Amino acid sequence: MSAGAGGAAARELDAARARVREAGGEALLARLEHLDAARAEPSRPAAAPRPPDRGAAADFDVVVAGGGLSLLLAPMLASAGLRVAVLDRARIGAAHREWNAGTAEVAALEASGIFAPGEVARLVVARYVEGLCRWHGGGTYPVRGVLDHAIDAGGLLAAARARAEALGVTLLDGHALLGHAEGPDAVALAVAEARPGAAPRGLSARLLVDARGAASPYATADLVCPTVGGVLAGLAEGDGARRIRPDVGEILATTEDVEEGRQHLWEAFPGRPGETTVYLFYYARSGDVGPGALLSLYARFFRLLSRYKEGDARLVRPTFGLIPGWSRLSPAPRAPGRRVRLVGDAAARHSPLTFCGFGANVRELATTAADLARAAADPRAPSAARDAPVHSGTGALAALMARPAGGARAGEMNALLNTAFAVLHAMGDDAYAALLRDEMQAADFVRFLRETAARRPEVYREVVGALPLRAIGRWGAGLARELYRAR
Repeated sequence: MSAGAGGAAARELDAARARVREAGGEALLARLEHLDAARAEPSRPAAAPRPPDRGAAADFDVVVAGGGLSLLLAPMLASAGLRVAVLDRARIGAAHREWNAGTAEVAALEASGIFAPGEVARLVVARYVEGLCRWHGGGTYPVRGVLDHAIDAGGLLAAARARAEALGVTLLDGHALLGHAEGPDAVALAVAEARPGAAPRGLSARLLVDARGAASPYATADLVCPTVGGVLAGLAEGDGARRIRPDVGEILATTEDVEEGRQHLWEAFPGRPGETTVYLFYYARSGDVGPGALLSLYARFFRLLSRYKEGDARLVRPTFGLIPGWSRLSPAPRAPGRRVRLVGDAAARHSPLTFCGFGANVRELATTAADLARAAADPRAPSAARDAPVHSGTGALAALMARPAGGARAGEMNALLNTAFAVLHAMGDDAYAALLRDEMQAADFVRFLRETAARRPEVYREVVGALPLRAIGRWGAGLARELYRAR
């Protein structure tokens, strides 16, 4: 890179940083920079307290480290009579993502007991008649019943925080978990205020719930999805690919072929009148995403937004994240002991293809809360959570997306996506929606693969070129296992 090009890139990064700061404030920018810095090297616990002795009394039954979406678990656990604390490096319940949901997730929120009657309905700020997937150089494929409710993320977490406080949950804003040590009957935690030079102090719990997402030292999933964007005002409304329709969600879209070794994808979900949440993201293998990935992606977002949508865009609120994904072709993320449980992005149990962590976590709220309550009483208690059958198949597709071919073959990923979604559309709305909701059955998934390969025989070369033989074998074995279970 020439000095001039390097200077231009640095200025673009500075401009992106300034726009995030202007819209989100210093605290949100600090959150972004913390996530970006976490890619510098694998995170390791910074302090290990002394393990509690046998019979030691615990300060809490459950401590949740991470105050994002997993905050919803705190009032549910407190309602079950457990003593609960939540800690987070920033303010607990401060949203730096937006969420869309389907009917099942809205129903799960209503059934959770966290919200007052009618409160969830008020948190739905928009509903869509359909969603679209659109591919560069290809077609547009509508689908119904997928991510068709826009949720007020800030309002959702604020309501959950208020409910937690009312139930006596201890909230430790601005505190980081430095390390832990497990004893026979409790786990000791070293925590400190998230500022330089802060002295650690000790807490103890019967169970530690690690909900720190990609920042967890145990978030060892093999894929990661850097995602940036935000709530935008000023986008042009109307018909056409480069305009926003308030009653249509754009689930996936591309505007170019592989660039910089990545296939970038866009999403657009209208919210309150005049506002749309727009994301830019890409699939990657975890080791391929280094420090500064989010800020660099923000620079691209601002530079190329007009290629995606018309209008005089203004960033109202930044949203971003490093979303771990597990391909199911490698070992799953594991907690370091019996008294530690991984949840949310740290566990990466959501779909590796759609990365719908919000939907997966909300649908499983009741199951997860019950699992954690049992584990607090008996750390040997097995989890009742089960992996969706389709995940045995979609992980390999996500791994394929993470290493797209470039150069003269830069258009192959869009061509494959176009073929795959043409097949899904031809299979009918039920099958199409089921894949995007992580509900497709193994037999339908195999049919989808077979028909995609029939239309695009090159897919065999693309899969073999992107995946090692061992991974292909694990993929086939996983599909065969799910087919057998479904008999």
